[in-house]
Amino acid sequence: MSDKPTRILVVEDDLAILTGLSMNLNFEGYEVLQAQDGRQGLARALDESPDLLVLDVMLPELNGFELLKELRQRGRDIPVVVLSAKGAEMDKILGLNLGADDYVVKPFGLQELLARIKAVLRRRYPAQGQPPTVGFGDVQVDLSAKTVTRGGQPVELTAQEFKLLAHFLAHPGRTFSREELLSAAWGYGYEGSARTVDNFMRQLRLKLEPDPEEPRHFLTVRGLGYRFER
Repeated sequence: MSDKPTRILVVEDDLAILTGLSMNLNFEGYEVLQAQDGRQGLARALDESPDLLVLDVMLPELNGFELLKELRQRGRDIPVVVLSAKGAEMDKILGLNLGADDYVVKPFGLQELLARIKAVLRRRYPAQGQPPTVGFGDVQVDLSAKTVTRGGQPVELTAQEFKLLAHFLAHPGRTFSREELLSAAWGYGYEGSARTVDNFMRQLRLKLEPDPEEPRHFLTVRGLGYRFER
């Protein structure tokens, strides 16, 4: 991330929560953007590209889940922390499967929420000066030089395979649908198919997994898509 203040968009229709949270985020050094309904929140997220989105679920105009789905369908990978009074497991699963990075149940402790926001930012935006090499198993990936080695030996990846790999490395543990992977690695509007993603996943497994038939890192999530685990 740059030297500019981290910009957080808070989409929350409860004015008391919106005001209190914004004040505390400002105190922590963040630049805060605000929206009180889903349509305004989506518009600001698309137009102003904040570094992180704090998103309530129960919103007028467009609910939080709908906003999140639309954001991901448009290929926007802004990290999202969902706030919701809905604490049921299925609601959490829905939010995470739609592309949320974290899910916080109301009422929440302010310090816990701030800690979760910081944790998401650390995962999604590694600190400047951190070595650009990421490892898993016997694989080392130099994100700056765009090179890959396995067991010390170079591995040849196509440009598109590397884009897909880099996307997974940036979001370990998160499940992506095939449509999200198409948008992230190929660009929004690319007219590929689920089969395109399946073929590229097969190539990554063949090149980087110890046993491509029993993958440890590039996992299929049945009925949902794919997940990368270190």
